[in-house]
Amino acid sequence: MSTGSYSATRFSTLDEITPANVTGLQEVITFSTGTLQGHEGAPLVVNNTMYVITPFPNILYALDLTRPGAPAKWSYQPNPSDRAYGIACCDVVNRGAAYADGRIYYNTLDAHTVAVDANTGKEIWKTKVGNIDIGETITMAPIVVKNKVIVGNSGAELGVRGWVVALDAGNGKEVWRAYATGPDRDVLIGPNFQPFYADHRGKDLGVTTWPGEQWKLGGATAWGWFSYDPDLNLIYYGTANPGVWNPDMRPGDNKWATTIFARDADNGEARWAYQMTPHDAWDHDGINENILVDLPINGKTRKVLIHPDRNGFIYVLDRATGEPLRADKYYAQANWADRIDLRTGRPVENPAFRPRQGVVTRGICPGSVGSKDEQPSAYSAVTGWLYIPMNNICMDYEGMEANYIAGTPYVGASVRMYAGAGGYRGSVLAWDAARGQKMWEVKENFPVWSGIVVTAGGVLFYGTMDGWFKALDARDGRELWKYKVGSGIVGHPMTYRGPDGTQYVAVYSGIGGWMGAVAFPTISTDDPYTALGVAGAIPDIKQATTMGGMLYVFSR
Repeated sequence: MSTGSYSATRFSTLDEITPANVTGLQEVITFSTGTLQGHEGAPLVVNNTMYVITPFPNILYALDLTRPGAPAKWSYQPNPSDRAYGIACCDVVNRGAAYADGRIYYNTLDAHTVAVDANTGKEIWKTKVGNIDIGETITMAPIVVKNKVIVGNSGAELGVRGWVVALDAGNGKEVWRAYATGPDRDVLIGPNFQPFYADHRGKDLGVTTWPGEQWKLGGATAWGWFSYDPDLNLIYYGTANPGVWNPDMRPGDNKWATTIFARDADNGEARWAYQMTPHDAWDHDGINENILVDLPINGKTRKVLIHPDRNGFIYVLDRATGEPLRADKYYAQANWADRIDLRTGRPVENPAFRPRQGVVTRGICPGSVGSKDEQPSAYSAVTGWLYIPMNNICMDYEGMEANYIAGTPYVGASVRMYAGAGGYRGSVLAWDAARGQKMWEVKENFPVWSGIVVTAGGVLFYGTMDGWFKALDARDGRELWKYKVGSGIVGHPMTYRGPDGTQYVAVYSGIGGWMGAVAFPTISTDDPYTALGVAGAIPDIKQATTMGGMLYVFSR
């Protein structure tokens, strides 16, 4: 699966590559994907075959790892609608696939889920799960749990209504669907719903915390990462920003946007939920990864969920009950809130940095891209630390009146982003989540829009937007090795043992995604407000890299 495991640690038990020998890594396989948009995903390796999925048009390739150069065995073309290309909010990316029972499952940009025979490349089923006519697309990687394929939608910037759907892995039929906004019957909230905080327990909060019928355009999509605890039979995921960025158009807490949900895998019923950023005014989506580990908290080992949010705080929750155990500011420059009050679960906001309609609020940190975005962290079972790909981006923000037209942008904000204090725009942060303490940090010129993988050998891998693939010592952050690839890296490295018993490391090269799209020739950097404000943050990216689409594999 794209997360490496149900716990989403992105930790590999492989230990052949170490700080002592990683300098011997060499490029051994390359494969052109034939596309030039953002490559935000990672390949899968199953039974000596590597599966590669491209951005739109979402072609699936099977590469034979038993043969020199790993030639393609077959390809599958789902032929998604061209209309999805113009509707997608923030590039036409695809974040990966899942394998189960001889099948590859993945999503297409035009809101379909497909099942493909992993041996032959033949389509088994294809199910329409969303509606591109109203702006629904899918960019996330599905997860397969107990013969169900779990999928969430994208499109919050177009006023869609977020949902998660479970499909029967055998035939693609819908088993259950849970919305993020609306009445309890739509959100699948019933008598088994027991959130930790009292203000999460009212009836139909997905309606009453919104003005009028704004919840129908409420966003709160689920385009990020999913985790699963087999012992509790709970699926965990976060929801995105509320629909329309202008907060004055939607007074109230706007539940259940920017929320972590725990749902029963069998029927989708919500067991608990925790809203991290009530009445989100900054586009601080809550879709980031939820990492499931056991941690010592206050002298007792707890089964926890670790969530490094876009809002600059890292949350440690009891994954059975949803009780927040810690909420620490891991992005030191975050100024929109001073702290999270665990008695109430709510942020203690600094009102000077809350945007309003018709007023430019300056110097908000982090910016809308967050202290990290979807680029996933990794947790090492060896060090017990989390390794977080970071953004150091702040912004000026003005809420504006917006009118809803189905299938078109519904944002209602003017945003300009720029580098935070210190001038650097990204970093890799090692964090002790049990103690809420920074262990080390390595700064980068550009935001680290790549995911991270960490190994039992004590090495972590990540990529930079200007096209360097790097290895660091997991203990102290020392740079051990780097390799220049053809395009900026916004994908997520993975490592595997090949048919010859050797450890390999693989990564996509292909600049893109929300922030990386600034490198495209069609995106002007003359206006810092372009691309929802990110053009102002990295106007020099065009001089640092260019578009590409390539798989790189390395070994000693």
